[in-house]
Amino acid sequence: MNPKKYWVYIVGSLTGTLYIGMTNNIDRRIAEHKSREFEGFALKYHCDRLVYYESFDDVQNAIDREKQLKGWIRAKKIAVITSINPTGQDLAEKWGAPMAFAAEPIKDR
Repeated sequence: MNPKKYWVYIVGSLTGTLYIGMTNNIDRRIAEHKSREFEGFALKYHCDRLVYYESFDDVQNAIDREKQLKGWIRAKKIAVITSINPTGQDLAEKWGAPMAFAAEPIKDR
């Protein structure tokens, strides 16, 4: 049996707006942000770039961390993001892309 995992994540827009959320399926949730499937703040402000995430084994710990991050001032949120992602790149930019192994080239689909 695989233990359940939970993620707290921050997605941002190119203009710097941040959205903090929690999920039990990070791949699906980020794909939803990128495809702009759901109405709400993240869609309205084009927050679709994954800039930060943490994983948890316990749902309550994830909920508590999400609330903690949401309560922080913007400067503190930026500091936690840059602690693991100094350039602010989209950490999920290549999720779902074809992978190459060793010296094997990536083949076009």
